Amino acid sequence: MLMEKKKEINFVFAIVAVIIGAALWKQFDFDTFKFQKPALAIIYSVVFIASVYLLIKDYNKRSEN
Repeated sequence: MLMEKKKEINFVFAIVAVIIGAALWKQFDFDTFKFQKPALAIIYSVVFIASVYLLIKDYNKRSEN
């Protein structure tokens, strides 16, 4: 009897992506199209992109197995 594995996401990277994404959203001023703290926004952006990349990479790796 073969059982199919469920495709799961990595909970840690998902939480990090949501928190950092929300922080970026709050930092952005839509009237001037600028961030309130540009240096902090760069760090947030790098971490957000890395967490989304690792989330997708881990999801694809789990779905292949």
